[in-house]
Amino acid sequence: MTDQANRLRKQLESANFDPQNYVKHLSQQSDGDRDLQEHRQKIQTLADETAQNLKKNVYKNYRQFIETAKEISYLESEMYQLSHILTEQKSIMESITQSLLSTDKDETAKEMLAAFPKETEEVKQRTLTTLLEKVEGCKNIMDTPGRYLVYNGDLVEYDVDNMAQLQKVHAFLMNDCLLIATWLANRHGTVKYKYNALYDLESFAIVNVKDHPPMKDMFKILMFPESRIFQAENSKIKKEWLEILDETKKNKVTKEKHKMEEVELPNSPVRPEVLVSTNPFDDEETNPFDSEEAVDLGLEWIQELPEDLDVCIAQRDFEGAVDLLDKLNEYLKDQPVNTMVKELRVKVDERVRQLTEVLVFELSPDRSLRGGPKATRRAVSQLIRLGQSTKACELFLKNRAAAVQTAIRQLRIEGATLLYIHKLCNIFFTSLLETAKEFEMDFAGNTGCYSAFVVWSRSSMKTFVDAFSGQVFDSKESLSTAAECVKVAKEHCKQLSEIGLDLTFTLQSLLVKDIKAALQSYKEIIIEATKHRNSEEMWRKMNLMTPEALTKLKEEMRSCGMSSFNQYTGDDCWVNLSYTIVAFTKQMMVFLEEGLKLYFPELHMVLLESLREIILVAVQHVDYSLRCEQEAEKKAFILQNASFLHDTVLPVVEKRFEEGVGKPAKQLQDLRKSARHIRVNPDSTMSQV
Repeated sequence: MTDQANRLRKQLESANFDPQNYVKHLSQQSDGDRDLQEHRQKIQTLADETAQNLKKNVYKNYRQFIETAKEISYLESEMYQLSHILTEQKSIMESITQSLLSTDKDETAKEMLAAFPKETEEVKQRTLTTLLEKVEGCKNIMDTPGRYLVYNGDLVEYDVDNMAQLQKVHAFLMNDCLLIATWLANRHGTVKYKYNALYDLESFAIVNVKDHPPMKDMFKILMFPESRIFQAENSKIKKEWLEILDETKKNKVTKEKHKMEEVELPNSPVRPEVLVSTNPFDDEETNPFDSEEAVDLGLEWIQELPEDLDVCIAQRDFEGAVDLLDKLNEYLKDQPVNTMVKELRVKVDERVRQLTEVLVFELSPDRSLRGGPKATRRAVSQLIRLGQSTKACELFLKNRAAAVQTAIRQLRIEGATLLYIHKLCNIFFTSLLETAKEFEMDFAGNTGCYSAFVVWSRSSMKTFVDAFSGQVFDSKESLSTAAECVKVAKEHCKQLSEIGLDLTFTLQSLLVKDIKAALQSYKEIIIEATKHRNSEEMWRKMNLMTPEALTKLKEEMRSCGMSSFNQYTGDDCWVNLSYTIVAFTKQMMVFLEEGLKLYFPELHMVLLESLREIILVAVQHVDYSLRCEQEAEKKAFILQNASFLHDTVLPVVEKRFEEGVGKPAKQLQDLRKSARHIRVNPDSTMSQV
């Protein structure tokens, strides 16, 4: 045994061991289950021995494990200290390098300024004209007065989505715009480039793109909702582009501000104080020039606000954009409104419109619906902060409606109907509950939106009921299956009460039509089946043949509420009732129980009239048989069945209906009183009923 275990151990430990081939070979050689069980026991014993040896080795080397862990901890601490020292040295070296570069740059700039005097705007304009002669389609560029060249150079454009190289371009930066021209493959004369695009400096923002080799020395131009990426020849040229673009944009803003101030200042040398009226009734009037001077829009963050908003929108930093808007509104809250403030408002309002469009798109059903209601929280909260809670509410509910419809559509219809309804209810009501909780969290301070949520909930319930009815009622399922499905839906609906949302009445009102049709359809089936059995009635006692069958029937009748059924059973396996009456009783009691599961007040008369019609078929059949039967023995047997109907079945139906509904049914009581005449006076008629 030990040799076999050693061989098995070596076989399992071998480097080229293949489990599948091993099992296949073993199953071919085994004679039966016994050999496989023995081999399994050997492998289990070997596994236990291996586990025991492993435990022994762990205990044996436990101290070494502890010492090794301590050494690792010491080494980790030393590595952290070394990393900290290297980081400090790196920061010191960078600061020294920056200071040296700054000093060299200042000295170089002074030397260049001394060697080459600053070009006049006229010279720059001539240079720009000369360069633009090389660009096809740029004849009207120089029509704008005061436009001159600031910087130009070759760049390579890349695709924003997949970073694939697109084309080689030449960029011309002017004092008020940026011109992009592409290289011509077939040059003619002095023309080397072709006009591609012209951007106003205020219409785009500059973003530095971090180097990710081989993609490096790049920067991005953001023009909502588009963007373009360019690559410079090296890091030095990229740095020049970023610095000159930023400086040119600032110069333009400053120049426009000074120009506006010069236009708004009065031409008269008279001081503003002299213009103040001496009329005592004009004391409350404010001087327009004082208002102009009272608002300081020269702060750096205000000057850069439009560009910062563009960057935030392009980078999907919605919170940052709304924070900037709140900061501006807070700053201008108590400030007088003048021309400069109005112009700033116009620029900001355009960014607010763009931001709103992006947020609306985020909430549109076209976007991915994964993530549940929480995925919409970011866009909804920012729309509310922008003062557009009504739009946020509408878009949020539309998004959730699309999500619910998509989830219901994607639910596969397979297996039993009840299983599908369980899945459907779980998906719908869970989604409704999550949406309600998220709505309460997002719109806590906007109570006016709650009515919209209630309307949306009822609309969503209609979508659910359409899917529910299509599977339960349109497919002609049995009444018991329909009752179980409706019961499941009601139980899930009650779970919404924990958030104060009761949609039970809505569910019932939407289902009432289908349930009525189902009850009436099943009633017709029972009546037809009863009439068919009545047509073949021989009025004979039931012989169940075996005691087991009799016991089973007793259990079925006891479950239907017929506790006195034993008095109608005879010797051996005989039952002193007709097969027609017994089958009718079971079928009617099943209908009553399923009808009570489906019951709600709107169905009261439908269920009651259906029961009355079903019972009337059986009672009229017994009445007709009594009047037609001449043989005394059979007549006595028919009277015994009539007694069972009147004294046992009808009281149970009345009692069970009252328990399920909560009030007695006068129609059933009147029907039983009418049926009493059959038992008391066999020659009476039921025609008056």
